[in-house]
Amino acid sequence: MDRVTEAEREQREVAADVYLADLAAGERAGMKHWRVEPGATLPTHRHENEQIGYVISGTLVARIEGEEHRLEAGDSYAFPSEELHGAENRGDEPAVGIGVLSPPRDEPDWSRETRTRADSPKHGRADSDD
Repeated sequence: MDRVTEAEREQREVAADVYLADLAAGERAGMKHWRVEPGATLPTHRHENEQIGYVISGTLVARIEGEEHRLEAGDSYAFPSEELHGAENRGDEPAVGIGVLSPPRDEPDWSRETRTRADSPKHGRADSDD
């Protein structure tokens, strides 16, 4: 068994005020701890990995294929492989969660970031609540 303790977990800033830390990983899946500070944006991107996760605290507005969806503490999510997604913390506290990627991945690849006018946030939507 591999074990990663909280003391061993190293937070890396992967975008402005967006942090990732590696947790347990196997050959087919890897777990990350993530934190998005208030006002920070996770760039819109896509990757070959399937991604599932759980929001521990705070809120995020996720942008999926150009549409916005509010994620709150207690919500879980799933992104299929190659689905265009990103997120923004419009709240006043950090958003914190756990994500699992299959296959595992070391670092985000923002070179595959894809932003178009259609993918930009649609402020004022009913499901954004902000």
